[in-house]
Amino acid sequence: MLKRRLTDRAQPYIVAHTTNDHVAIQIWWNVIDMLSRHVYAMILEAFLYIDDGDHRVLRQFGLTPTQFSALKQLDVADGRRLTDLTELLLVDKSTVTRLIDRLEQVQLVRRVPDPDDRRAQRVVLTPVGLECREQARAAHELSIVQRMSDLSASEQQQLVVLLEKLCAPLRVKSTPS
Repeated sequence: MLKRRLTDRAQPYIVAHTTNDHVAIQIWWNVIDMLSRHVYAMILEAFLYIDDGDHRVLRQFGLTPTQFSALKQLDVADGRRLTDLTELLLVDKSTVTRLIDRLEQVQLVRRVPDPDDRRAQRVVLTPVGLECREQARAAHELSIVQRMSDLSASEQQQLVVLLEKLCAPLRVKSTPS
């Protein structure tokens, strides 16, 4: 049995066996495998560029993308528990605690007692936090429109359909059991 991998990334692994059917199946499987890795690499690259753009836009408001995401989850009246933010932001409890500490230091949020549980606290936006969030949201939304403008409306719709198809099972797998 002869095995060799072609050095060109775009080429599939070639595995020579005694039957032609097996070779065809192996080549097809490896082409699909390489295609999956290429799709993954392209999604990762797009994420990195999108994340960099988000950092650039939000920097002018003194926010990171994670801080902005947290502010978007909050309101002035009810707020949210830290544990809720942990789940919504897909980060651990210590990260949320440090995140809220930083936002509290710059007076964008404040902790208040939870009326339903004396042991818990809720995080609410301050008026300054609400104003910052709304200004950042407007700039961020404009930036998104500008960054996506290379895709037609039809292409954006196609991309949404494909990404929803990809994300749906991933959401289920990342949900805590």
